[in-house]
Amino acid sequence: MAIVQKRVSPSRWFAYFVVVAGSVIMLAPFWFMFVFATHTNTEILSVPPPLWFGSAFLDNVALLLQKLPYFWHNLGWSFYIAIAVTALNLFFCSLAGYAFAMYHFRFKERLFAVIMATVMLPAFVGMIPTALVMSWLGWMNQPKALIVPSACSAFGIFMMRQYITTAIPRELAEAARIDGCSEFGIYWRIVLPLISPALGTLGLVTFIGTWNNFAGPLIVIRDMEMFTVPLALRALQGTGMVPWGAISAGSAIAVLPLLVLFVISSRRLIAGLTSGAIKG
Repeated sequence: MAIVQKRVSPSRWFAYFVVVAGSVIMLAPFWFMFVFATHTNTEILSVPPPLWFGSAFLDNVALLLQKLPYFWHNLGWSFYIAIAVTALNLFFCSLAGYAFAMYHFRFKERLFAVIMATVMLPAFVGMIPTALVMSWLGWMNQPKALIVPSACSAFGIFMMRQYITTAIPRELAEAARIDGCSEFGIYWRIVLPLISPALGTLGLVTFIGTWNNFAGPLIVIRDMEMFTVPLALRALQGTGMVPWGAISAGSAIAVLPLLVLFVISSRRLIAGLTSGAIKG
């Protein structure tokens, strides 16, 4: 029996090429970050730059801790801020999304439209008002200046509303009310367990965004001891000759938790983004 070989069309080959080229372009900065973390400044600034790993990683880490003695504290501070913001977003966004999905109240659609309109505003528009409000409240250089303004996001509310609308039938909430369950009990005992894929996705996106946030800490934090990792590494560029090896080593250490988190939860991330897209 003859075997028929299926010929790959030129358009598909072109699509493969575009995907591979795009992947290389996206991954190149990460590759060079890890490679530069193992080389000295002289080697990094050479032409052409090194493409493979060297042996200066420990020296770069020592230089990093010399120029940035609070680095480990900054790393722990970033964890604290990211976890707090993520936890608050999961609670408030899911609560607001549940209200918009399951309740009927006056001006509901207009209020939701106003919330969605804030997504279109550039981030820098709110920088000066945020700094002024934090100053008036006396919160400058305090953790709540970073946590409270980021405790709820329009994207999170939108995502939770869409997921709850498509994944949870209203009859389930009505049955719980008939059985005597309170309104908050319906949200806490019934809705939250059913939207765990969306919560995992929102939590991952929020944690990564908060971890990488640079502009927020820049306008409200003054003490280097309280800097988050992105702000602390940026401060190294003002210490005379820029220690690119030390900066790369610090960046590599800071990005490792995100890579581990993404590898562990990537499947849940994709499931959370797609499972509520089609209503059964």
